[in-house]
Amino acid sequence: MKGLKKRRRVQIILVTFAALILATGLIGYAFRDGINYFRSPTQVAEEPPAPNEVFRIGGLVEEGSIVRGQGETVTFAVTDGANRVPVSYTGVLPDLFGENQGMVGTGSYVDGVFRATEILAKHDEEYMPKEVLDTLKEQGVYVEPNS
Repeated sequence: MKGLKKRRRVQIILVTFAALILATGLIGYAFRDGINYFRSPTQVAEEPPAPNEVFRIGGLVEEGSIVRGQGETVTFAVTDGANRVPVSYTGVLPDLFGENQGMVGTGSYVDGVFRATEILAKHDEEYMPKEVLDTLKEQGVYVEPNS
């Protein structure tokens, strides 16, 4: 009787451990497409990502680089002060999108151009995405706004 209880406990522990491993694997599999890494223009220039990799890029919209094309297609360059990456986006841009303004885009880097599927712009004069702010501070480009 005592050996049967011990064997049953060991079986329950093994089944629980297997279920935990399976659940962890399924969660990891589900998240693999939902994780988008952030890269600065310098990181993209130094190590260009694979064309099928979806990631986020952020920086300042370079002055004089916005070109509106046919329909809703817009091209511009995003910079962190050290490097620039050309961006192409088809869609409606946020109202606060403009030159020398912070932005973050999601998309992929194909043939030397970042093809954005989503563009986010700052929502007021003081806001800048944390990743963009950190990158600009590293490059020595960021200047604290006067409060």
